[in-house]
Amino acid sequence: MSKILVTRKIPKAGLELLKAAGHTVNVWAGSSAIPRSELLKRVKGAHGILSLLTDKIDDAVLQAAGPQLMIVANYAVGYDNLDLAALKKRGVQAANTPGVLDGAVSEQAIALMFAVAKRIPEADRFTRAGKYKGWEPELLLGMELSGKAIGILGLGRIGAGVAKRAQAMGMRVLYYDVKRNEAFEKETGAAYVSIVDLLKGSDVVSLHVPLLPSTRHLIDARKLRMMKKTAILINTSRGPVIDEKALVAALKARRLGGAGLDVYENEPKLAPGLAKLPNVVLTPHTASATFETRDRMARDAAQAIISVLAGKTPPNLIALP
Repeated sequence: MSKILVTRKIPKAGLELLKAAGHTVNVWAGSSAIPRSELLKRVKGAHGILSLLTDKIDDAVLQAAGPQLMIVANYAVGYDNLDLAALKKRGVQAANTPGVLDGAVSEQAIALMFAVAKRIPEADRFTRAGKYKGWEPELLLGMELSGKAIGILGLGRIGAGVAKRAQAMGMRVLYYDVKRNEAFEKETGAAYVSIVDLLKGSDVVSLHVPLLPSTRHLIDARKLRMMKKTAILINTSRGPVIDEKALVAALKARRLGGAGLDVYENEPKLAPGLAKLPNVVLTPHTASATFETRDRMARDAAQAIISVLAGKTPPNLIALP
């Protein structure tokens, strides 16, 4: 019987799969991320780890687990919390949950765009506070999105999903990716442009890049100055892609129209002043938070562990360097 450590309570669909396969499941049931000391203690003897993005799975964790460890399955699409070199060195496989949250995250990016452009949170607070005294010609004016240009930075599955949804609303699509996608251009009429031209020409910029050394602070003070003063910046990718202090400064000075953020540079902490800004909408890393998506993530991560422990190869293995 194999021992599986699950570092946080996940939807029961995944836990039931692991138990039905005959594995002993140890779930950290705390209300926050598992403390490092607890992780190092509980991982001992584990054959599989089902981890979250908040868990740094490095060589120390792998060593604490022991040589019987075979698989680490990340309950996420991203896996910048995994030390891939250490996993390869110790012969431990890794998996993630790609493809299951594309729709949910695409919808969240669009929702944030609407919320900022239409000033919905501001209007909600205004109305609840009893300030609404009647219709006014210039009350809480926002941006009309039809006919505007959206710039997609990173045309993976999620970026493409946002582009298609925006196009359906009558928006023009600009995009930049390290790989040009001419088939996508033919399908949608999207224009492939440089990052500089995308920032200068877009009314909304939506970020969909992985967190890599090359994308950390991809949007910094210099890049923010390239954007239109009326533009909206949306981030549902990874927080450190934006220099958050520079963003706060730009929003305060009204050098940017607004921002919608689901991820943060040092989450759960926010850059000083960010939460006080009226022209920003903030959500707590909930872009994939739908019942359907979180269930599929739990099942996929669990099934990867079950497959590897049974000597099979799951479809969602991460290629190790």
